[in-house]
Amino acid sequence: MLRSIVAIALAGTILGVACAPTPPNPLESEGSSIRPKPSEANDSEKIEVLNIAVIPWQSSGKHEAKIEILADYLQEALKVPVNIQITKDYDTSVDLLVEEKVQMAYLGPFTYVKAKERNPQLEPIVAHIEKSTGRPWYSSTIVVQTDSGINKVEDLKDKRFGFVSQSSTSGYLVPSGEFKKIGLVAERDFAAIAYAGSHDKNTAALVAGKVDAIAIDKATLDRARDSGLLPPEGYKVIWESDPIPNSPIVISSRLSSQFKFALKKALIDAPSVVVDVSGSQSDGYTLVGDEDYEIIRQLQELMKLDSK
Repeated sequence: MLRSIVAIALAGTILGVACAPTPPNPLESEGSSIRPKPSEANDSEKIEVLNIAVIPWQSSGKHEAKIEILADYLQEALKVPVNIQITKDYDTSVDLLVEEKVQMAYLGPFTYVKAKERNPQLEPIVAHIEKSTGRPWYSSTIVVQTDSGINKVEDLKDKRFGFVSQSSTSGYLVPSGEFKKIGLVAERDFAAIAYAGSHDKNTAALVAGKVDAIAIDKATLDRARDSGLLPPEGYKVIWESDPIPNSPIVISSRLSSQFKFALKKALIDAPSVVVDVSGSQSDGYTLVGDEDYEIIRQLQELMKLDSK
């Protein structure tokens, strides 16, 4: 489970967080409790190739460079060939893991919950720690042009809105929860709705004037500000969510206990240069468990969304 426990109570959307300090190495603090027993060491067939699916968080070129670093590191640490693919959309990553065509996937919190509903044997093992906070959480933001006349969420009525994907946590689920809380119905109240496919593409849609407002994660916003794509004088945040549990790395039940332990250890021990899969400035990984994503299930239920 999370060494930094995010205790988030649902009240409308997401309210309140409590978090304890994250120890340097969760595996060491767990001691022998997660080490495979001798009888479990060969409970699944030997891994010939570790196949990994990753949701398309950033634009492909930037994302591929980060993925290559991760693949090289895991291949050296685990002594098995590693094949990583960035899928065309969020749901493809879910399908590949659920159908066990890959043994591991980097999913968003909502895509993990969707995958777990379809395959209860899936297991989240780690999530990255945000460098800016030292905690395993992130947030969703709604961004508009400064001179748009949009100053609060209620002002989005009759505007064109850009989501990331209907499977995105910060780019769809969490802001949709805020809309529901104030009585805003996207399909009824927005002039148009677009789904860009990734956070970077959603940002580009706002800059190009294709939409009037977008939902993106805070890390994407920070990168866009730093690069000059969304200068603070030209674009503003009209809403930011409370903390959301970070995206988990999820594994298949077919992996042996011995391999699971080796994989967790490799990720916990990974240098910071290999953990920036989503584009966030990260400070390593921490262990997570299924219970850490219960808040996402509650929000999914509130929105009456299914796993498809």
